[in-house]
Amino acid sequence: MEIVRYSSDKAAEWNAFVAQSKNGTFLFDRRYMDYHSDRFRDFSLMFYLDGALFAVLPANRVGETLFSHQGLSYGGLLMSAETTTAKTCQLFAGLNDFLRGESVGTVVYKPVPHVYHHLPAEEDLFALFIVCNARLAGRDVSSAILPSHPVKWKRDRHYAANKARTNGIVVKRSDDFETFWTILSENLWQKFAARPVHTIDEIRLLQSRFPENIQLWAAFTPEGQMVAATVLYICGDVVHAQYISASELGKKLHAVDGLFDQLIHNVFASARCIELGTSNMPHSNDLHDSLIYQKEGFGGRAVCYDTYEWTL
Repeated sequence: MEIVRYSSDKAAEWNAFVAQSKNGTFLFDRRYMDYHSDRFRDFSLMFYLDGALFAVLPANRVGETLFSHQGLSYGGLLMSAETTTAKTCQLFAGLNDFLRGESVGTVVYKPVPHVYHHLPAEEDLFALFIVCNARLAGRDVSSAILPSHPVKWKRDRHYAANKARTNGIVVKRSDDFETFWTILSENLWQKFAARPVHTIDEIRLLQSRFPENIQLWAAFTPEGQMVAATVLYICGDVVHAQYISASELGKKLHAVDGLFDQLIHNVFASARCIELGTSNMPHSNDLHDSLIYQKEGFGGRAVCYDTYEWTL
């Protein structure tokens, strides 16, 4: 097995592999990953077996620590359908030897959550245990809905969705990211003294590169005023809510409930999974009770985003 650091001249080969991998999403396409390349020292790796590309690892480096990329919500080894457990264990043994030669002392690894797998793809988790003696360093909780196996909505969510209909809330796809970014930014600042991960220019850039993968769905008053919206990342048959927010008027009109009533039961009813995002501060036990209560009220149930760590 040969291990090679990624370089920009390999972008086409990298992207082609990600597109056919069994656990990749468009977030690993270099046109997405590299929008913030100035913030990270890229240390992505490509693994060749008998001369053919076998797997890729999106990664960056800080000092003597290798991270499976800090600019992404999840990462880990991306594998083809032909990947087997024995070969993955061989790969991690080779990876550890390679990293020692690069003076890397610690690896922080975020596997792709199973809901994004096109085929079973947890060979890496077995190799982490057998080869790397990795420890679980962090666990965040998201909420996911399987439209084919719906969980009954909580009564207050039903009530709120009905109120949204009574209030004349209209749900449709929009291109007005600027208005939503104002709503989102004000909410995040008031609640958490935080700002969106992406600037408006960044989300506009990414949406222009992936127009069908990144969609804005919004709730409007009968007069046409946007009062709530969500930015959705469409990853094959999985729909991920990257951002959700409502204005003060939208909260009074129960616009988020009306929005997700339409998205879950109509617009994306044929999706395999609708994933609503995490509800705790990263790598902490600080669970936002009201946030996860709302998501579970829509029928969402837990999917964990794990982080592993090992030393070399």
